[in-house]
Amino acid sequence: MTKLSVNINKIATLRNARGGDLPSVTEAAVKLQEFGAQGITIHPRPDQRHITRKDVYDLKPLVHTEFNIEGNPHRPFIDMVLEIKPEQVTLVPDGDDAITSNAGWDCQKHLGFLKNVISEFKNAGIRTSVFLDPNPEIVKFAAETGTDRIELYTEAYAKNYNANKEDAIKSYIETAVEAEKFGLGINAGHDLSLENLKYFAENVPNLLEVSIGHALISEALYMGLENTVQAYLKRLARW
Repeated sequence: MTKLSVNINKIATLRNARGGDLPSVTEAAVKLQEFGAQGITIHPRPDQRHITRKDVYDLKPLVHTEFNIEGNPHRPFIDMVLEIKPEQVTLVPDGDDAITSNAGWDCQKHLGFLKNVISEFKNAGIRTSVFLDPNPEIVKFAAETGTDRIELYTEAYAKNYNANKEDAIKSYIETAVEAEKFGLGINAGHDLSLENLKYFAENVPNLLEVSIGHALISEALYMGLENTVQAYLKRLARW
């Protein structure tokens, strides 16, 4: 079964809009795991507009499933991750002013940089994943970085799902097949939802984990957090 990691950035965004501690990021992480989530994902950014550095440290003792920290590997981010030692770090090449992640790595262009960063994390025993566009041609360069996994950037799939889901998923299948040849694990995330997740999970081979935040938290406004987590787990179940 593909694991569900819930990105709780949106909980922090809502909290920060008012100030104070409501809703509680830490309580949300605890409850999500109680409700069946198999991981907690956060994406702290330098301006701390949602997840703060304090959140990162507060969450560490509370995440007993899998702690996945995403981010652009600037030196402060690298040092923080090395101190926290999550189960997984996902490297994302987003600009400091980006509203959300909007592109995968050009692993050929940034090969030397990624090799150095990934070696630091692997020497500390932290599993690594690099955010990647659905392009099988870039996979060989991702493998050369030494990463353990790739995370497929799924915005294009989600955007085109309703128009033609077979075409929308084609490049993702091709990229995943190529990644398997190099022994890379497959994660995925960005705009996956209750509507489009099942088809993706059933057709992309070796899909180990999905990281979902915006859609899941939005759907929870109507369905409740526990019911929403269970609905996502049902989409990922394979009989």
